[in-house]
Amino acid sequence: MFFNSIDFAVFLPIIFVLYWFVAHKNIKLQNLLIVVASYVFYGWWDWRFLSLILFSTIVDYSVGIGLKKQDEKWKRKALLWTSILVNLGFLGFFKYYNFFLDNFVSAFSFFGSPINSNSLDIVLPVGISFYTFQTLSYTIDVYKKKLEPTRDFIAFSAFVSFFPQLVAGPIERATNLLPQFYKNRRFDYHKAVDGLRQILWGLFKKMVIADNAAEMANQIFNHSAGYSGSTLVLGALFFAFQIYGDFSGYSDIAIGTSRLFGFDLMKNFAFPYFSRDIAEFWRRWHISLSTWFRDYLYIPLGGSRGDIRIKIRNIFIIFIVSGFWHGANWTFIIWGALNAIYFLPLMLLRKNRVNTNVVAQGKYLPSVKEFLNISVTFVFTLLAWIFFRAENVGHAWSYLSTIFSRSIFTVPSVVGNRHSLLIIFFIVAFIVVEWFGREDQYAIARFGLKWKRPVRHAMYYSIIAMIFWFGGSEQQFIYFQF
Repeated sequence: MFFNSIDFAVFLPIIFVLYWFVAHKNIKLQNLLIVVASYVFYGWWDWRFLSLILFSTIVDYSVGIGLKKQDEKWKRKALLWTSILVNLGFLGFFKYYNFFLDNFVSAFSFFGSPINSNSLDIVLPVGISFYTFQTLSYTIDVYKKKLEPTRDFIAFSAFVSFFPQLVAGPIERATNLLPQFYKNRRFDYHKAVDGLRQILWGLFKKMVIADNAAEMANQIFNHSAGYSGSTLVLGALFFAFQIYGDFSGYSDIAIGTSRLFGFDLMKNFAFPYFSRDIAEFWRRWHISLSTWFRDYLYIPLGGSRGDIRIKIRNIFIIFIVSGFWHGANWTFIIWGALNAIYFLPLMLLRKNRVNTNVVAQGKYLPSVKEFLNISVTFVFTLLAWIFFRAENVGHAWSYLSTIFSRSIFTVPSVVGNRHSLLIIFFIVAFIVVEWFGREDQYAIARFGLKWKRPVRHAMYYSIIAMIFWFGGSEQQFIYFQF
């Protein structure tokens, strides 16, 4: 079930009414309703994979109880590794089995020892990378004694399967989301209205910006051999706003939907394209994943402590693993390695924590230096996105070689002409709104709140009209494939 579908438009009000008007006096009934709604939401895509979520829930719930009872170090480690191996085992099989098999066969063939093998026709369960990491955060934090294990199986099931963020995040920490299922929740009108406003902005990002940009990006990337370097730059720009509008739009809808039910999820995007260096970009892009890898992989490896070799090793590990998390393709690994290369000079020169505030805070425009830094960071990010979007490494190199040819100085072929220009207009307008809302949780969080109610409502109805009138052809959320 997609957020941008008629199915969800019917599903959400039904669950909302049942939650606040039928189950509102009983927190356990509310939690049970969330579990049932979440399983229906996920099963709408493919009911067969509900067993994976249920099995992972049972394993990690049982491991948490076991960790509470055990004091012996080796037994606690055995329980922790049970959770890690079960969860990563499922993830590895469904997501990476064919990748490793194909590369294993290719390696033997390269050295003159061809072997026969058959890839499996494996369907990747939607969101497996997200809920796997979410439930792992629980067992790891319980093991480290940062969190008391729960004995409330329904609350834990709701935490693992919470439908707003089940399939594409934010990847919530158990320390933040799980305790919210223990507390009585009362309907907050202002919180709900703010949630609806964020949902509206998320739908605009997805349907007007991302889906339209996707049409152009797909056309240019899929036929890149026939276009000039300048047109390929345009294709990369379209993809940059497709993936940002798509993924941050999903996060906005997820966070806004959660607020309708009285839950607060972590912020997942903080206007990353206004970053002044690549370190700032990674503090603002997919924050829930970046901080997960920081806390559960980078810091345990030693972080930025130790000699320069350890620092470089840890940076490459964190970024390459992040790339591999996105998919079983060498393009993602190279994308991660490129970001590691971008990041290294900042870390080695101890400048990776320079830009921690909002750019041009309290000002209408950035300084010349800030503008140049934003521009350079965006260009480097754009080049890396080409590997992320390309079908394979050869396609990426071919795409880049055309960009860095004389044809980059030609006038780009604006495919579709009027439609393309309309998309560019929307992207420019979108950037302006995002810029003026960059100090808030999301771009229109306070936009127009001081206006008279009829004017403010006219703005909201205008956004709704643009979604219906200019929304592109329905596209699946990009991160569903991860």
